[in-house]
Amino acid sequence: MPGILIVDDHAGFRTQARMLLEASGYVVVGEAADAASAVAAVEELDPDVVLLDVQLPDHDGFWVTEQLPNGNRPRIVMISTREAADYGSRLAGKPFLSFIHKPELSRSRLEEALGTAA
Repeated sequence: MPGILIVDDHAGFRTQARMLLEASGYVVVGEAADAASAVAAVEELDPDVVLLDVQLPDHDGFWVTEQLPNGNRPRIVMISTREAADYGSRLAGKPFLSFIHKPELSRSRLEEALGTAA
């Protein structure tokens, strides 16, 4: 299973996501609460996947994706409490795999986003 970095400014969501992911067999390698910490954590922890909230206190998740190096970029799955339609064209052509509405986060939805669904 890939190592996952959870990036979200709400500690409660990070805890819930960690519990769900670990119960599903994923390894959570770390957590970050803002964009700057997310970039530093990717560099330090070298996760396979980043579960990245769009709305962060210092910059948004789109900014984070622009800061990561192209060569060894982790697979990125954007998440938000808002629906994908709320972001319109901002989701098109970006360097991430998929978007998951937070209430829909599950093992099967993440596997679908990562292309590992059975």
